[in-house]
Amino acid sequence: MYRITIRFYEELNDFLPRGKRKRDVDVAFPGRRSVKDLIESLGVPHGEVDLVLVNGASVDFSRIVADGDRISVYPVFESLDILPVTRLRTAPLRDTRFVLDVHLRKLARRLRLLGFDVDYRENRGDAELAEISTRERRILLTRDRRLLMRRIVERGVFVRATRIDAQVADVLDRLDLRGSISPFTRCIECNGRMRSLPIDSPECSPALDAVPPGVRAWCREFHRCDGCGRVYWKGSHYDRLRRVVEALDVPPAGERSADRFKK
Repeated sequence: MYRITIRFYEELNDFLPRGKRKRDVDVAFPGRRSVKDLIESLGVPHGEVDLVLVNGASVDFSRIVADGDRISVYPVFESLDILPVTRLRTAPLRDTRFVLDVHLRKLARRLRLLGFDVDYRENRGDAELAEISTRERRILLTRDRRLLMRRIVERGVFVRATRIDAQVADVLDRLDLRGSISPFTRCIECNGRMRSLPIDSPECSPALDAVPPGVRAWCREFHRCDGCGRVYWKGSHYDRLRRVVEALDVPPAGERSADRFKK
């Protein structure tokens, strides 16, 4: 039998039974086991882990646990760059490119509204999501903790909340992203980049064929998505979504793009 002591920190405790949270836990098990296998046997997805210390030294997930080891497991560090000391991956866990599972459509649209690069499509299976996350180095956001335990997943966040406003706040705060918000700079529908469409430009006239005549009569400021070609303007939907953005305490710089929204 191997006997070790392990402790999980901060939000990783959400995955543990109450009796094992925020304290040293003694664990006994037969046979050899890697750090990754040990962590996930206790219910914590390895994709949420950013640093593992064994007897005070940083190790990777393949490290084989030895009898008597003391293990400390940490989530993403919001304000510290731990790349020089972590041995888990070659790049920081906190990258602002995301891929979301099929259950998080509203969250995908809201994060795009805030300017984040979000890959989302309906009807994707777990294997495809895990592969995209790894290949494109995207943080996988999901409500399925088992998905985060897939071996190839390196970056992942388990979305704990069920209400959209709480989900957005959770992701922004846990990854320290409020300062990176750039609202109305991405297409909510396809994730493409938005750019200005001057009213007197040669490309404006054909682009506005899809805009209702009533809007063309009064609006003089348009933006178009580089991905799907959708045309956006400051319409009746704008005030509601601007209040959503303002409720998140967006930095003043975000106001530069605040008028880019389709009716």
